[in-house]
This record gives sequence, structure tokens and C-alpha cells, in this order.
Amino acid sequence: MSRPVVAVVGRPNVGKSTLFNRLIGQRVAIVEDTPGITRDRLYHKVEWRGQEFTVIDTGGIILNETDPLAVQVRVQAQIAMEESDVILFVVDAADGMTSTDQDIAEVLRASPRPVLVVVNKADNPRLLMDAAEFYALGLGDIHTVSAVHGHGVGDLLDIVVAHFPADFDFKDDDEDAIRLALIGRPNVGKSSMLNSILGEERVIVSPIPGTTRDTIDTNFEWDGQKLVLLDTAGIRRAGKIQGTVEYYMVMRAQTALERSNVGMVVIDASTGVMDGDKRVAGMAQEAGRACIIVVNKWDLVDPGVVYHKGIQRRPDRAKIEKFTEQFRKDCPFLEYAPLVFVSAKERFGVRHAIETAITAAQNHALRIPTGELNRLIRDATERRPLVEHGRPFKVYYATMPRVQPPTIMMFCNDENLMHFSYKRYIENQIRLTYPFEGTPLRIQARKAENKEQEKG
Repeated sequence: MSRPVVAVVGRPNVGKSTLFNRLIGQRVAIVEDTPGITRDRLYHKVEWRGQEFTVIDTGGIILNETDPLAVQVRVQAQIAMEESDVILFVVDAADGMTSTDQDIAEVLRASPRPVLVVVNKADNPRLLMDAAEFYALGLGDIHTVSAVHGHGVGDLLDIVVAHFPADFDFKDDDEDAIRLALIGRPNVGKSSMLNSILGEERVIVSPIPGTTRDTIDTNFEWDGQKLVLLDTAGIRRAGKIQGTVEYYMVMRAQTALERSNVGMVVIDASTGVMDGDKRVAGMAQEAGRACIIVVNKWDLVDPGVVYHKGIQRRPDRAKIEKFTEQFRKDCPFLEYAPLVFVSAKERFGVRHAIETAITAAQNHALRIPTGELNRLIRDATERRPLVEHGRPFKVYYATMPRVQPPTIMMFCNDENLMHFSYKRYIENQIRLTYPFEGTPLRIQARKAENKEQEKG
């Protein structure tokens, strides 16, 4: 990364996510009084006294746990520690020092990175005094804070930035990056897709539906193009999850979609298009984001894409065409969204998926020159005039006031004359010249208010 990295580690339920949220100044990590809520690594940019750095929230570490998911959580935390420049070891003043704290401290003593012992939940004078027992961990000074109330966090940040290397090369690694949100219903392979793209175990992959609970931002570069991948929690019907942890996962996924350029809607090829897939894809369209459909687990439909002795035969075009035809029938509102067929497990089609997403992002930001736009619309309306109740629909002038998504404003004699089907006709005529593959078009009509607008 191009900024210093600070990892927040510790055993479960000591308030790591609360401290993470306090450091970044917003509620990104899910916080609930239940151990084990955070599982994957969360990254976020922080600025303190003009200094930028990246903070990583990690899952709770239990060193002697044999449960496979707990083992992966421990691995994720260890990777975060290896990536970091400073480690914040969070302990709980209310619980006091535990054997797990001592085990983690034993591991951290071998780390070449500076380790700051952060005694959280020091909310009253008694707890502040009791915090002194954590000196016994042998990691130097302790730093008492209350992440909930913010006490001591400013002093902690001053100490954190003082530990950064003096010769660090500070650059903004998000500048000019295309943001891709991996969205989809649970267990369609979003995290597997992210790992396949990155070629590393950056996020936990599990066959248990709902394993990913938070949104994870991952910066990387693809053929010189800076990208940010947002891996999100599986999206279920909101009415079924109101008031639960999963409700907040969905809210987080929606937020991720809103701050992305492209929604990569991941669906399971083996189950076909389900109602949940339609709802997720509809979220991308309603948010006005570019959209591609990533048909994952294609190896279960077409085993030929599985490498055998280093050989992979061409995919079955008939199966691809059949699936595409069914998808277009089920989701006619996404006619503009390209389908890419992949197997994250076999790394089949992954490059094509990313390249298609980059193209969709570029189309999402494409602006048609004003003169060309007016010519296209003039030719379309002359080719197929619209007359309603004896009144002709006249377009005097058109412009693109914004992009992302591309939005076309037509100044006309009466906006009420343009119904949905004619708007679709105008859109199709524009797409004949400018395909805008992967991005929705917003076409609006507005009554011309003066002679200048009528003349264009």
C-alpha cells in the first residue's frame, strides 16, 4: 500500500471494531455485543493531523481454536499484522488480562513492528487503575482508551503516527481507481471470485451462506488500471432480516454499491436465475451503476472449462446461449448488462470479467458530444414521429448534464407526451451508435421554458 498501515488485533469482543469505527470517524465495521462478528479484514483510510494512513480491522484471534472458520480468522489477522507498520493490540479493561491475551502477546513479541497495547473500555477511574496489570504482557507502555466515548483516542493517534517511518512515500492509492462492487445473494461465490481475481487468500472463503458480514475494500492494479474491489455480504430479502445482524449486512452492501462505479452481480450458474438474483440486479440498476452479470460456477454446468492435464477445451457455446436467452427473458430490465461466464474455482473467465467491468465503467462515464447527440435525437424523432391526441412531440434541444450514469435531458414542447415506449425507442437509437454496454441510460424530457431553449 502507498500509505502506512495500522492493524487492529486482539481476542474476540474486546472492542476492536468499535475502536476501528472511532478511528475512521464512521460506522463501517459491524458492532454487536456478540463475539466473532468481524471475520474478514476491513481496510479504511484515516487522516490525523494531516497524515494519512490505512487502518485494518481484523477478526478476534483464538490461538488454540481448531474450528476451521476460527482458524481462517486467525490467519487473516496474522496476514494483517504482516502487512502493517504499527500494530494496535486491543485488550479489555473490564475483563482484565486473560490467558488468550497472554498467548497473543507471546506471538506479538516476535513481531518486528511496533506493538501498542490499547486497553479499551477504561470508562471509569477504577478501570483506569486496574489497566496497569497489562504491563505484565511485556510489550511496553499501555494506552488506555474508551472507544465508545472517544476518551484517549486522540492521544493514541498521536503516538501511532509518531511510529511511522520518516521516509514513507505518501500517495493516494484511490485516485483514478475504478470501484467494482461484488454483489449477489448468499453463497454464489463472491469471495471466491475476489480471491481468484487477486490470486491470493485476501478474504475468507467458506461454503457457509452469509460468511462475509462486512464490506471489504481491496486495492489492486490490473494491466496498469487501478481498481478497488468491494466484496459484500450476501443479500437476502430485507423483510426476513429486519433487526438482525444480517439486516445491517444488507445496508452495508447497498452502501458499497452506491459508492462503486460498477456492480458485478454474481449469480450461481448451477441454480439458474433466482428471484434473489433479480432483486440484487435491480439494486444496481436503481442505484444507476454500471452492471455486468458474472455467471459463476460455470464448471458445474460445462465441465469442459475445467483444466485437465493442463488442457482446457472451448466452452460450450450452445449452453452459454441458452443461459443468456433465459436470463434476458427473466431480467428484461438489464438488457444492456453483458453476461460473463466464469469459474472462480478454476480461474476460468476471470480476466474477461474484469476487462468487461472496466469497459462498463468507461461507458458509464462516456459523454456524447452535444452536436452529435442532437443529430441522433433529431434523426430518431424524424424517422418515427410521436403524435398523441393530435399533438406532435417536438424536441428542441438535448444535452447531457451528467454522466455516471449517462443522463440525457431533452427540452421539448410537452414532456407529458413522451411515454415509456417512446423513451425506450430513443434509447435504442442512441445505443445503435454508442452501445453503452454495461451501463444504464437515463433519458428525461423537460418542457422548454423560453425561446432560447426552443432554438437550442
